[in-house]
Amino acid sequence: MTYPPNVRTAPPSVPQHAPAQPPAPPGEPEPPARRAAWWETTDRLRAAATTEPGRLRIIGAALALLVVAFGAVTAWEVADRHSAAGDVVSRSQPLSADAANIYRSLADADTAAASGFLAGAQEPAAVQKRYREDIATASGLLIRAATHTDSDSESGRQISTLNEGLPRYTGLVERARANNRQGLPLGGAYLRYANEQMTKELLPAAEKLYAAETDRLARDNDAARLWPFVSLAIGVVALGVLVWAQRRNYRRTNRVFNHGLLAATAGATVLLLWLAVGQTVARTELDSAQKQGQESLKVLNDARINSLKARANENLTLVARGAVLTADGKHDQYETDFATGMDKLSTALGEAKKLADNSAGGRPVDEAISAVAQWRERHRSVSETDRSGDYGTAVSKVIGTGGSTGQSFDRVDKALGAAVEQEQKEFKQSASDGRGALSGLAVGAGVLALVAAVGAILGVGRRLSEYR
Repeated sequence: MTYPPNVRTAPPSVPQHAPAQPPAPPGEPEPPARRAAWWETTDRLRAAATTEPGRLRIIGAALALLVVAFGAVTAWEVADRHSAAGDVVSRSQPLSADAANIYRSLADADTAAASGFLAGAQEPAAVQKRYREDIATASGLLIRAATHTDSDSESGRQISTLNEGLPRYTGLVERARANNRQGLPLGGAYLRYANEQMTKELLPAAEKLYAAETDRLARDNDAARLWPFVSLAIGVVALGVLVWAQRRNYRRTNRVFNHGLLAATAGATVLLLWLAVGQTVARTELDSAQKQGQESLKVLNDARINSLKARANENLTLVARGAVLTADGKHDQYETDFATGMDKLSTALGEAKKLADNSAGGRPVDEAISAVAQWRERHRSVSETDRSGDYGTAVSKVIGTGGSTGQSFDRVDKALGAAVEQEQKEFKQSASDGRGALSGLAVGAGVLALVAAVGAILGVGRRLSEYR
């Protein structure tokens, strides 16, 4: 009897795409697909919002977040305004004043050089001292301005121009003096060349430097005066939500006050009022500094510049003795420039008189106006004497010690210096008051925001405890 061979049969082949897990038995539901974490969080919040404790937790978190955001943004914006106001007081305005003084020192040095040349071979010691002091003042101010200025900026470029040109100018003046002491007419040519370099290179650079620093002062002033709109908007929203939360609490519990929410509302209210009042005061004081201080300073500096130009042209009229004529060849160039400068000086003094807001600022302007009238009268006498051929007497009437135009110019310069000093004092006082109105507000914003946030959390927590 034969038997079939004992052969193992292969198991049935498994399809390649068979499911990894056996299918669920018939009648049982498929397991739900896993959802994203964000959707799960949203579902939990939606579920929590259907219960009063859940709604209270959401309200508490929103209140705390709002008041903290209010405090943080307020601190940031106020710190920015306070910094800009500080720049106005301690950087921009001093640099603008230094730029004006650089211009004045250079122009006065040029005037002193011409006055010393007119005196002859023996230049008066007082004139030499004035010239040296003016050059030293301009050099020192240029060094100080350079330390606070970016070399790639407009101010930096003008400072570089002045630093390069000033040694050349002083060298030309020394050559003019050396030739003048020897009685050589070449000295007058060197002095005219030095004056040309001063009027065409150094003074325009100094004027551009003053304009650049004045523009920076205006930008800092505008930044300090800018309203903190974002902080105010967030503060109004936070205060509105706090009032709504207390009203909701009252309608649901009939309790008039919730101490925590009341403290939060008080903190937000104080901060909002402090912010609004502080910025209003700061803007008012900075506006006063700009309109009553800086505008007056600009007009007075223009007047001082024109007086110095007029004085230099008056001296050079006698130095050149008709050697430099206008383009049409009919008039003396320096005499024409003197008349133009005096007209600009009178116009500037008239504007300064209108801008003077008190007697302390008005008195020196009145003194300058009176001195200008005297200067004009004495200059007419100088011109008549020079045209009559009495050159020595004409020179004496310009640089002498008795009734000279130089004495009238000194009166004008002294009066304008006093007016500038008074306006700078008023500007600094107003700008400092504006900065002071914002002092402490940034720190106070953080403290009050923290108090309000804690109050809101405790107030909501008090209600939540009633559900436990």
